[in-house]
Amino acid sequence: MPKIIGGSLAEHREQTRHKLFTALSTLMTERGFDAISFADIAAAAGVGRTAVYNHFADKESLLLGFIEHETDQYVASLHRALDGVADPVEKLRTYVRAQLNLKRVFHLAPGPDLRAVLSRTSQVHLRDHVLAVEALLRSIITEGVRRGDFPAQDVDTTVVLVSGCLSGRQVPDRDPERSRAIDTTEEFVLRAVGTLPERAASSRRALALG
Repeated sequence: MPKIIGGSLAEHREQTRHKLFTALSTLMTERGFDAISFADIAAAAGVGRTAVYNHFADKESLLLGFIEHETDQYVASLHRALDGVADPVEKLRTYVRAQLNLKRVFHLAPGPDLRAVLSRTSQVHLRDHVLAVEALLRSIITEGVRRGDFPAQDVDTTVVLVSGCLSGRQVPDRDPERSRAIDTTEEFVLRAVGTLPERAASSRRALALG
C-alpha cells in the first residue's frame, strides 16, 4: 500500500494532485504539452506511474484538471481584487491588469497551440473555463453600460474583442518596459469600450491612491 502523504486520505489526494499539476506546469513550460508523456509527469512529480491513474485517466484529463484548478484560483483571486471596488472603470482596470499579470502555462508552453493537440471534447471543456473568466468581464462591462460609464454597445461582441486582445498580449518581464506595456494596454481597452478620457484619468488617480 502506498505511503499516505499528509494526515488523511483526502489530504494525500490533494497533495498528490498538487505535485502532478506542478510537474505538468514545469514540463509544459520546458517542452510543450505534445512532447511530454504520462511517465514524464509521474517521474517529475515523484509519484508512481500507476498511482497517477488513481487521479487521472490520461494526459488530457490531467491537463483539464490543472486548467480547472488554475481557473478557479484565478477567478477567486480576481473576485478578491474586485471586492469593494464600486467604479466599473476601476473594475475594468483591475481585470485587465490581472489578466496581463497572469502566467498561464497553456499560453506560455512551446509547441503547437493546445487546440491543435486536444480532442474535440477536451477543447469544449477548455472553452468552458475561458467562459468562466469572460463572465467576469461581461458583468463589469454590463454594469458600466447600465451606470452610464460606458456607452451602449453589443456587450457580447465587446467581451470577445477585449478577451482576444488580452489573451494574445505578452508583456515584458522587466520594468520599465513591463509597466509601460500594462499601462498602455489598460488605456487601449478603456478607449475600446468607450470610456471618456476624463473618467479614465480620474479612475487612474483613484486606483493609484487606493
